[in-house]
Amino acid sequence: MAKSISPLIELQGVTKHYHTKAGAFPALKDIHLNVFPGEFLGVVGKSGAGKSTLLNMITGVDQLTSGEIRLRTNGKIVNLTDLSENDLTLWRGRTMGVIYQSFQLLPMLSLVQNVMMPMDMSGLYHPRKSKERALELLDMVELSDHALKYPSQISGGQQQRVAIARALANDPPLIVADEPTGSLDSVTADHIFDLFQQLLQADRTIVMVTHDQGLMPRFSRTVKIADGELVDEGSEL
Repeated sequence: MAKSISPLIELQGVTKHYHTKAGAFPALKDIHLNVFPGEFLGVVGKSGAGKSTLLNMITGVDQLTSGEIRLRTNGKIVNLTDLSENDLTLWRGRTMGVIYQSFQLLPMLSLVQNVMMPMDMSGLYHPRKSKERALELLDMVELSDHALKYPSQISGGQQQRVAIARALANDPPLIVADEPTGSLDSVTADHIFDLFQQLLQADRTIVMVTHDQGLMPRFSRTVKIADGELVDEGSEL
């Protein structure tokens, strides 16, 4: 990938300390990283290495101790530290899709209602168009026949596919995924990666964290993190 392309995400000196009874704990230490449009970037590291903290910084759900994170959307550069909490929540809902290992589907909502939820949270809900969009996304993940079921009525692999559909609700350019295949069997995980490849072909950018080094060939580029530091920025695969 030609690095003359402007980065979609720029992390400059990103540092995060958590305060404990024993003192400040450095979860991230001076991270410098660019993510380019169309990449499938894998962030690989052991449990406790700082992978999820790094994602929390990119999504803005946790605050930096120091450094800057800039994201380029719609031709504009947004510095996350400049946004208020309300503006950040609204911006995140319209710009990012987040996929969790634990799915985080609301059990009292049907699958189609779960997929529509980000539209409502971002002020983009439309009674007819939102439901049509949600059904299209469930069809994309081959679950439209289950639209009126509840999460407890489908398998874990199917729940993860619903979570992917939900992450796409507002058509975000960036998908971030936190161990999305960690609790799935290998066949179901392969289906999830097939979906990711479809998203990449549709000009999405994906940042995924995993502890599984065996997944490294799946990514277009990998970086390794250990003890809160990037120890290997890898290369394109």
